[in-house]
Amino acid sequence: MNLKRRVCHNFIILSVMLWGLTACKTTQPVEIPTPIPTPTPTTTSIRLIDTSKVLNQNFTGLMIYDLDSNRTFLERNIDRYFVPASTTKLFTYYACVKILGDSIPALKYKIMGDSLVIWGTGDPTFLHPDFNTTKVYNFIKQQSLTKKVFISDAHFSNPYFGEGWAWDDYNDYYSTELSSFPMYGNIVRVNVKNKKTTIQPRFFEPNFVTNTEGYNPPEYSGSGGVIKRNNFDNQFFIPRIVSEKMAYQQDIPYKTTTLLTQNMLADTLKKNVGILKLPVAKDALTIFSLRTEGVYRQMLQESDNMLAEHLLLVCGSVMKDSVNSSFAIKSVSDRFLQDMPDAPNWVDGSGLSRYNLFTPRSYVKLLLKLYAIVSREKLFSVMAIGGQAGTLKNSYVNNGKPFIYAKTGSMSGVYNLSGYLVTKKGKTMAFSVMNNNFTKSVRDVRLEVERILTTIYEQN
Repeated sequence: MNLKRRVCHNFIILSVMLWGLTACKTTQPVEIPTPIPTPTPTTTSIRLIDTSKVLNQNFTGLMIYDLDSNRTFLERNIDRYFVPASTTKLFTYYACVKILGDSIPALKYKIMGDSLVIWGTGDPTFLHPDFNTTKVYNFIKQQSLTKKVFISDAHFSNPYFGEGWAWDDYNDYYSTELSSFPMYGNIVRVNVKNKKTTIQPRFFEPNFVTNTEGYNPPEYSGSGGVIKRNNFDNQFFIPRIVSEKMAYQQDIPYKTTTLLTQNMLADTLKKNVGILKLPVAKDALTIFSLRTEGVYRQMLQESDNMLAEHLLLVCGSVMKDSVNSSFAIKSVSDRFLQDMPDAPNWVDGSGLSRYNLFTPRSYVKLLLKLYAIVSREKLFSVMAIGGQAGTLKNSYVNNGKPFIYAKTGSMSGVYNLSGYLVTKKGKTMAFSVMNNNFTKSVRDVRLEVERILTTIYEQN
């Protein structure tokens, strides 16, 4: 066959093949189900997210896992990393559950002749205004009657702020500094009642200046308050607007130093206290303070950053006499979090840092791990409870029947919620909803998440 005839022959074969393929495609019947099946709960739930006008510009991730059937109920962007904000405290809680017992190790101490040497563990409850306990103080006070008292912070190697914290939050109650021997929650509490101002601890009273000329604070807004502290020292300024109020309260972090701790403890004991630079003695004994459950509840329900950060330090002190956040995080991650589906970028205990990065499916994995080692009753009781307690007290109100037990997390452009949902039909689900990168108000996104989770509760 010559070249011309071969080309013609191939063209005819190709044309026949193309005609056959076209004929098959155009004559393929299109089946339309009749009737159209009712959307499954999962499909309905996906539409709640995908059609949301509030979330349409967000970066949103969601995973809901049915604990009863051991299957994923719903997922969206579950392997994407999000800034978690205060939901980071769930990882801190897990660390504490794995490492601490039923009571918080408050101090390590050793009696050396006529001296009592103490090493702080980071216990946040010592003389804390929100906890009614004097057990550890009474121990030190009793020993001080016959012994010299010394404190050592040679085992403390943490900066006073966490990695990636905002420096200009130093005056806000949620940004207390980190120390090995916290006192009074590392804050100064100012109360105004009937135009009378009280300052606790009274140690700081001389540091307050009132009605300062030329001091013009902004109007009170949000958490910051109008009482201001100098950035690098403990000079406080109370404007006239506070002294004229009938009722007002503000917690202001104080600037921590070992010397300040020494002076505050001496002032409290009414006895001199010395400073040593000694590593923790191998035969040091431990005294315990409060039971852990109540402190965990305060940390999770009220989203208390000071408690979260210092409980993480306590974990470090238990594992290796090292009061250091980075050490605690690495140790916990290496020992207990190797099975995470996505390795977290975990840098602090509270979630103040935007360097923290977690995925929705890692949160669900963590929730499953907690569900396996903590009794359901105790686990649900320490979480914020929809319509009843903590940061969810005014959300998910359901005629006195809570169905959401979770940890909230929010900051500018961030709103997350991770925890447990018990549906109307009694199914228990672990969930994580994560929203980042939005310009709408946090309130708008929070209400939309509430609408979506309430619909899932109602339909399942």
